[in-house]
Amino acid sequence: MSLVINHNLMAMNAARNLSTSFGKLSVSTRRLSSGLRIAIAADDPAGLAIKDLMRSDIAGLHQGVRNCNDAISLIQTADGALSIIDEKLIRMKELAEQAATGTYNSDQRLIIDSEYQAMASEITRIANATDYNGIYLLNGNLSSTAHDGTPLSPTGKLKVHFGVGNDCAEDYYYIRINTATASALGLGNASDPVHGGFAISTQEAAQSALASINAAIISKDNIRASLGSLQNRLENTITNLAIQAENLQAAESRISDVDVAEEMTEFVRQQILTQAAVAMLAQANSLPRLAMQLLGG
Repeated sequence: MSLVINHNLMAMNAARNLSTSFGKLSVSTRRLSSGLRIAIAADDPAGLAIKDLMRSDIAGLHQGVRNCNDAISLIQTADGALSIIDEKLIRMKELAEQAATGTYNSDQRLIIDSEYQAMASEITRIANATDYNGIYLLNGNLSSTAHDGTPLSPTGKLKVHFGVGNDCAEDYYYIRINTATASALGLGNASDPVHGGFAISTQEAAQSALASINAAIISKDNIRASLGSLQNRLENTITNLAIQAENLQAAESRISDVDVAEEMTEFVRQQILTQAAVAMLAQANSLPRLAMQLLGG
């Protein structure tokens, strides 16, 4: 290489190497300080796209867990109300059993029937009043087999969404709760008079009511059994969603998180190269002075 004073090529080369090393040192510093291998799109464009999709799925799965927990709370609210209805049904059977015996007269049976009707009215009141977040659970609003989610207040069976897509086999299912009012159960004077549970004001009616009350208890238990199986299903879904989120988080971490040990090694390497480049740049800047000696300077 010629000794020239118009261009300091060695200094230019050292400056270029310094710029490269310093840029890589800056990247390592950013990664170590943020803990992320991909902090900006330029770090890994394809990895960034995959990472962001995974992060959105992870957030969706976490919300799905919360949705399932909300649905469990709804089911427990309905089941709690049904347990109270169960107590009323047991009392109604006790009253029907009492009125069915011949040791009471008509006036006494009317008194017994008044309590019987009060129990039926209380069952209806509980069914009509039981709600979760403004959604009435036992009055028949959720008993339809069809679901229409287009209005602001969806009708029919309740849709529980927990997946990250909209596939009915993977991302949601429905909660359907039959009506639990006294008339729907075939009891009380608001029900069809042909049903045996209409009243217990006569001995014959009381005897007929016993079978109707048993049928009502079975209907109520069918609702509770359905709710219990749904709760178990939701709890299993929560476990599965948590596992999916954990595995996705691990995969996303492998893509986006920095390996501190590896990056620290790179940081030290670039730090040494930067220091060496600075030293060599200082030396290269002093070399043109040799030309002055030839010029007699």
